[in-house]
Amino acid sequence: MRLLLLFVALTVSQYLCAQKEVKDFSVPASVHVVKSSGSVKTGTATIPYTAYTGYLDLKNDTGKMIAKVFFTYYRKENETVEKRPLTFAFNGGPGSSSVWLHMGGLGPKRVKLEKDGTAPAPPYQIINNEYTWLDKTDLVFIDPVATGFSQPASGENTRQFHGFNEDVQSVGSFIRHFLSRFERWGSPKFLAGESYGTTRAAGLAKFLQDSYRIYINGIFLISPVLNFGTNDYYIGHDLPRALYIPSYTAAAWYHKKLAPALQADLQKALKESEEFALGAYATALLKGDWMSETEKQQIAEKMSYYTGLSKAYCLQANLRVDENRFYKELRRSEGLTIGRLDARFTGRDIDDAGEYVSYDPSFSNIDGPFTTAMNDYINRDLLFKEEKAYNIFGNVYPWNYNNVQNKFLNVAENLRDAMTKNPSLKVYVGSGYYDFATPYFTAKYDVAHMFLRKEAQGNVRHYFYNSGHMYYINEPDMVQFKKDVNEFFDWSLRPSVQP
Repeated sequence: MRLLLLFVALTVSQYLCAQKEVKDFSVPASVHVVKSSGSVKTGTATIPYTAYTGYLDLKNDTGKMIAKVFFTYYRKENETVEKRPLTFAFNGGPGSSSVWLHMGGLGPKRVKLEKDGTAPAPPYQIINNEYTWLDKTDLVFIDPVATGFSQPASGENTRQFHGFNEDVQSVGSFIRHFLSRFERWGSPKFLAGESYGTTRAAGLAKFLQDSYRIYINGIFLISPVLNFGTNDYYIGHDLPRALYIPSYTAAAWYHKKLAPALQADLQKALKESEEFALGAYATALLKGDWMSETEKQQIAEKMSYYTGLSKAYCLQANLRVDENRFYKELRRSEGLTIGRLDARFTGRDIDDAGEYVSYDPSFSNIDGPFTTAMNDYINRDLLFKEEKAYNIFGNVYPWNYNNVQNKFLNVAENLRDAMTKNPSLKVYVGSGYYDFATPYFTAKYDVAHMFLRKEAQGNVRHYFYNSGHMYYINEPDMVQFKKDVNEFFDWSLRPSVQP
């Protein structure tokens, strides 16, 4: 009996030690974390790491606590932190937690999917991520306020965090506090954002420099949206209609809806489609009713050729096919819809007569697996226990865009400003061909319209992948993504050659 009691006491003691708040020189009382350890295999190497999971008290300039921000920090063991790169990663939404980058591409563990990204049947599994970034950089995954477990302090209004400026300021404040509390000011620093997270990253690049004199070595823009004027379609605003055409071509190519001449080679098809989009099609959109009937018929014929839609449908839509209609129309005759986040995926609605799809099959494919994986991983591997639910998506609406009233948010200008003031700043721009949330051609257009000086243009590199918004779920693209990331880190950290 005494042995049994001793065993129980030791077990409880070990459990409490695993759960207790870490109190060491690098983690002060204002950071409440559980410390755990693990390792990840990358090829022939095994990387040991320490993980810190929990909350950082976010304080305003008067020292008042305004929020508890949830994060996970992975630090590779046996490395000198002053030389070790540090990457702050987050997803978008706005209102999304960092689950997608954390459990999909960057962290030491990932959700197990089929090689093409298709989810297996539940229950879902977590596996070793041989493509993790930990061989190149320490990682900090940030959940902005109202996402994950992050929450405002008692009595604080959540609206102070939910807007472009508000979000950039709160996440920027987190980064500044983190650098001090974990003693990482001397490390090379990177930002990695996905989707609206790229909007945040571009805003942060300028904000961190201007407000805290924190200069970044590199930014990963994963499925970027920099200028909402090229992404958001409204009647009377035709620019996005032109920029979406190459994505229509890509999706139609994938689903074998193009003419044989285009179907033979995706890159050739995209090149032609881009030229049509910026040339004859853009001109036709500008003309509106000034266009002759003959020209309208010619444009509809070409539009049908590059989109896989019928000429009649293009004419019915007045040459302006909304992407939501495209998801429904491309494979309507087969009773199939295509995905928004990833056009490779198909679904079925209750009937085939509707104008719009009832759900996004590409999102449904990842929603369950990632939600399950994150909740299981936090508890089981990271040893973090929390009674409240982990918000994959938080309620952050209405999102405040008062800083750009009566115009579109354009953070490409923020990025240009940051790159001008920091000539060493390198920018990765990654896009999936089958992504309709942030089409690849809008990213190319946005960068081309930053009007960077020639010397700064060389600091931006584009990368393209044969999948969608979360291109890392497709294993062949994950392999290429990791190669591109390694190359980008090496390039960004290479000493500058002085003229």
